[in-house]
Amino acid sequence: MEVQEFLNICLEFIWTLIKVNYEIIKAMIRTIVPPEPKSVKGDIVLISGTGHGIGKEMAIRFAALGATVVCVDINDTSNEETVKMIQARKQKAFKYRCDVTERSAVMHLAERVRKEVGDVAVLVNNAGMMPCNPVLQQTEQEITLMNKLNINANIWMIQAFLPVMVQRNYGHIVAMSSMAGLQGIKNLVPYCGSKYAVKGIMDSLAVELRSDPRDLSGIKLTTIFPYIINTGLCKKPRIRFKNLMKVVEPGEAADIIINAMRREYTEISIPQDLHYLNRCSVFYWARARDFVRVPN
Repeated sequence: MEVQEFLNICLEFIWTLIKVNYEIIKAMIRTIVPPEPKSVKGDIVLISGTGHGIGKEMAIRFAALGATVVCVDINDTSNEETVKMIQARKQKAFKYRCDVTERSAVMHLAERVRKEVGDVAVLVNNAGMMPCNPVLQQTEQEITLMNKLNINANIWMIQAFLPVMVQRNYGHIVAMSSMAGLQGIKNLVPYCGSKYAVKGIMDSLAVELRSDPRDLSGIKLTTIFPYIINTGLCKKPRIRFKNLMKVVEPGEAADIIINAMRREYTEISIPQDLHYLNRCSVFYWARARDFVRVPN
């Protein structure tokens, strides 16, 4: 190895260390002194799965903040109830029925929304499902549908609504992963795989946007990692540390998600302390880690 080549490698290594440490310090400062929440007043916010649960609660809260909310759900009846609740408060909401597992339906949705409402500034990919059984008892049909909804729908929605964000260099995409997208959980083998995929989609999208020769710094991404939300998906959960790993109500979860989005956090867990606990779990021995997170 020539001296010049060796010096170049050393300089590149030192420069990388400086940049990494700068980002670590910046992240620590953001944790201690959170950034001011940005306004969503006047923005068009599209949320999937607004017929019930977290999606419904987010729609209500975004509308209260002055956003125009586009409510998307396959269940037209429950979705209409959400929209009527918002409109009864003299706030702006629009209803669309869409099967987000079908790419053609999502593309058609994007065209309609742009013509009838306007350019979507905030996309919240919330729709999902969670079959809960030992892996050998889960059927091909439910696993296929789950992957279409939990994985494919995220990609179709991004492909449909990201182009306008790129044109404007303005937008925010929020994706619902799960604590099951950070660690394995029994009886949720296919679900864990789908939620790991959501994290991978968002991480990869961040790299794509960051490396784009155009300045796309105006497009932000936030990935959410909920533990147990009281939406009826998880029946009688067994929890070891109930104060730390509590069951969270949909309204509280919606508040945390919207706060994370408005402060432009890249990741957040629900409850929030769990994210830091899981990050530390890499240092645990496997059996010790399992003892902490899953009751026998």
